[in-house]
Amino acid sequence: MYKHITSRCFINFPFRRLQQELDAVLAHRFQPEISLEGDTLYTATEAEYREVAEALARAGLGCTLHAPFFDLAPGGLDENILAATRSKLGKGFDLIEIFRPAAVVCHLNYEENKHGYKQAAWFDTSLATWRELLAKAAAHQVPLMLENTYETGPKQHIQMLAALDSPFARFCLDVGHVAAFAKNTWQDWLPALTPWLGHIHLHDNHGDRDAHLAPGRGSFDFSGLFGYLKAQRLQPLVTLEPHSEDDLWESLAALDRMQFFDAK
Repeated sequence: MYKHITSRCFINFPFRRLQQELDAVLAHRFQPEISLEGDTLYTATEAEYREVAEALARAGLGCTLHAPFFDLAPGGLDENILAATRSKLGKGFDLIEIFRPAAVVCHLNYEENKHGYKQAAWFDTSLATWRELLAKAAAHQVPLMLENTYETGPKQHIQMLAALDSPFARFCLDVGHVAAFAKNTWQDWLPALTPWLGHIHLHDNHGDRDAHLAPGRGSFDFSGLFGYLKAQRLQPLVTLEPHSEDDLWESLAALDRMQFFDAK
């Protein structure tokens, strides 16, 4: 069921959950976007990573990686916090060689209330962080996707992606974050970031919180966005981000109903 969708998208799975549910993932032929949040990068062993990666490869299933972002400051002005951030992100990028992902997704992590008064210093520090990580990804021909979170418009992403100036530095549009945090619409982000668009994260909410509902259960304009992507002949990577099994199946049903992926 929904193979015409699952063969062309990824579904978020924290690494530990992916381990626990690996048999089901393989049976349904889900392609995971593997979240490396929490203490995973400190507690999981290389053998554990390789076991999962090899199982996915044997099944002919792709994956993406989602780097950690909680408590991290890639543009941090405190040298100790910055060093810890770069170390943890670096551990995530070291897994590229094991998983051979289609992309690594990271949060740009710009917040106007925190960084606006020292924007130039934040930008220079953040740029150095992403350049170092981009070099790791590009060495494996893997794109780094910079995702929107608390940013309220495309300015910081445009500035960063233009400065990185690499075909492996791309933009990930998280539509749920647009609605919940930016409090605006996808048109405020595209077409300005269309030249860099490489990935989209699909989930829904009512604009009040990052609820990660199935598409169609909130207020996001999916029909408008999907129409734009088709009209522009854009084919970014797609990840579904449900936070429950019910929302997972409802998300797949919604994409089927919306005909985002044409049935084959």
